[in-house]
Amino acid sequence: LENKPMKTRKQGPELTVSALGLGCMGMSEFYGGRDEAEAIATLHRALDLGITFLDTADMYGPHTNEQLLGNALKGRRDQAVIATKFGLVRSAGGGFVGVNGRPDYVHQSCDASLQRLGIDTIDLYYLHRVDPTVPIEETVGAMAELVHQGKVRYLGLSEAAPDTIRRAHGVHPITALQTEYSLWSRDPEDKILPAVRELGIGFVPYSPLGRGFLSGKIKRLEDLAADDYRRHSPRFQGENFAKNLAVVEQVNLIAQEKGVTGSQLAIAWLLAKGDDIVPIPGTKRRQYLEENAAAIDIQLTPSELERIETVAPQDIAAGDRYPDMSSVNR
Repeated sequence: LENKPMKTRKQGPELTVSALGLGCMGMSEFYGGRDEAEAIATLHRALDLGITFLDTADMYGPHTNEQLLGNALKGRRDQAVIATKFGLVRSAGGGFVGVNGRPDYVHQSCDASLQRLGIDTIDLYYLHRVDPTVPIEETVGAMAELVHQGKVRYLGLSEAAPDTIRRAHGVHPITALQTEYSLWSRDPEDKILPAVRELGIGFVPYSPLGRGFLSGKIKRLEDLAADDYRRHSPRFQGENFAKNLAVVEQVNLIAQEKGVTGSQLAIAWLLAKGDDIVPIPGTKRRQYLEENAAAIDIQLTPSELERIETVAPQDIAAGDRYPDMSSVNR
């Protein structure tokens, strides 16, 4: 892995990032268990491998994941492209308070993130979820002020609809859209990907391994830690679990034939969907980071891609992506 220069990709016309990013959320929360020393070692290993596109958010932890990233990057800030997010509000105790896209909150959030990260400028600043009570033009207008102040370099949106993306892009160029996309969640192919491509916006798939399911390492719900939030995810329940496992087994068969892991095949498939796509698989262990990094060099032939898409067609996953968060998320 070491000796090759890392491949890069563009997000929007100007931002160059490693072809694969690293999602840092699980280092602090949601996926059970924390090991700060291993998390920091994983971040350092990522930089050594040239995986420099690091993804966090103010709500992860809550409010501790940015600090972890800031600590790990001391003395190496210039090697990283740091992406963070704001807009999903949580209490100090971790409860979800709601979505906030108000201009004053934009400024407040950015200052707090800069402080926790211990940096002067955020490379890519995302609105984590669109606030239905605030026109997107107002939120992005305030985000654009951050760019003019030098606090942020580029702007992003997460889980936004095509019309919202267009309106936002009209106020200030949007560099990247981050949305769930994997063999398990192919919905962006219909309207989202065509919209961002038309506007020249990059695309960052989160949960590219279907929250770890596509790795084939989760065979039963009992394999998950007691405090792992996936235990409550509709796709991990009962009949859904069994149906989804059957798809994963098919994907893993193709991977075995190719001599790669299920995770590697899932990442290689996403990378093959376009040069504007930069997946950010999350991991908190060096072992999985290295496995994911090796996927960058896997070439899939058109017939292999077709086979993969036949066993994992759109809408194959049983169950919603999230528990119903309509009160929080809309």
